[in-house]
Amino acid sequence: MPGKIITTVICFLLIFLFVYASVSKLADMKQFTIDMHNQPFPVWMKKTVVPVLPTVELLVAGLLVFDTTRMAGLYASMILMMTFTLYTFLVLVHSFRYIPCSCGGIIKNLTWKQHLLLNLFFLIISITGICIQPVKNIFMHENRTNRKPV
Repeated sequence: MPGKIITTVICFLLIFLFVYASVSKLADMKQFTIDMHNQPFPVWMKKTVVPVLPTVELLVAGLLVFDTTRMAGLYASMILMMTFTLYTFLVLVHSFRYIPCSCGGIIKNLTWKQHLLLNLFFLIISITGICIQPVKNIFMHENRTNRKPV
């Protein structure tokens, strides 16, 4: 039972993060587009990320809501947070010629070190959620006579 409570809290925090981040981008799509086009990435990537990133963030949040999709949501959260954490790390070690931030809302006010710590926190809780979330086997089902799973 404590594992379920911890997983629920983790999912709530991740849902809040992804919905907040997505809504911040969508609410000021013009600025988000400008920020993305200032990123040190190839043009094709910039054009793709603008519509895809907020959508993916909302989809991941949606996956975390339901028990049947929660594990997929936790893995997707881990992948997103690994990507964001790697990007932040690369910024901190000066891998790019310049350092634009395309974050929205209050996250935009963080320093890069604070941003890295925030990303690491959400990465760690995503991994924790994966480790404690019970795996449901979709091939196991009970019939009406309550026999053992097939």
